[in-house]
Amino acid sequence: MAIPKLNAYALPTAADIPQNKVQWAFEPDRAALLIHDMQDYFLNFWGENCPMIEQVVANVVALRQFCKQNGIPVYYTAQPNNQSDADRALLNDMWGPGLNNHPDKQKVVDALTPDADDTVLVKWRYSAFHRSPLEQALKEAGRDQLIICGVYAHIGCMITATDAFMRDIKPFMVADALADFSREEHLMALKYVAGRAGRVVMTRDIAAKAELPQSKAELRALILPLLDESDEPEDDENLIDYGLDSVRMMALAARWRKAHGDIDFVMLAKNPTLDAWWALLAREPQA
Repeated sequence: MAIPKLNAYALPTAADIPQNKVQWAFEPDRAALLIHDMQDYFLNFWGENCPMIEQVVANVVALRQFCKQNGIPVYYTAQPNNQSDADRALLNDMWGPGLNNHPDKQKVVDALTPDADDTVLVKWRYSAFHRSPLEQALKEAGRDQLIICGVYAHIGCMITATDAFMRDIKPFMVADALADFSREEHLMALKYVAGRAGRVVMTRDIAAKAELPQSKAELRALILPLLDESDEPEDDENLIDYGLDSVRMMALAARWRKAHGDIDFVMLAKNPTLDAWWALLAREPQA
């Protein structure tokens, strides 16, 4: 009846991402992050010092850091440790008393301790939207995309993604920032969301955007200090003619390659204009 002891498995890689039915573009100014049930109680079922869980936590930390840097609101779900029988209801039949028997394990893991400006939602059922202000908070913040990470992929995370879809909120399930009872159930959750309710991505697909300008205006602002000329180039003019040297171009290529693995110095030097570079950078991140 209770959650069983869990064993580590190989986290999904980019090669394991199922075919997404939709290709929604991730837009940071429309997104929010949901860190789902990352409490000591739920992670302790893998035991202490589990390398898989350490990697999942590290990936969630990277997502959270990206969101903090980009003004993306961060929400947590956390089950309370004093749930009445009326509150738990059928959960008692399915999972037993849960956190009620382990009140000392209620807190979110130390590496992900919420900040004062984060929102912690009381979690009552599989969906983070159930008996919670999440939907209204997203509407008030003008956010209609939800990045979902945490545990367990095929239970609360998958159901929350489905519930978000039914509320016209686009869910982005982060495959390698989730953990589950088994690899099979993890992959099942990804396949379901990719085909029925949202888009499945990797941590780098989200966090790598921190290395990218988010508009052509941001790209221009990044490039201008690297030029020798006082005049500003037009969008279609050769940046080398304005003093952009090869060393600075190589540094830009190295930075942007974190999001787009095909970008190199030769690609940038082939057509060194703001128009051409923005066309490269505006694509969805690539391995």
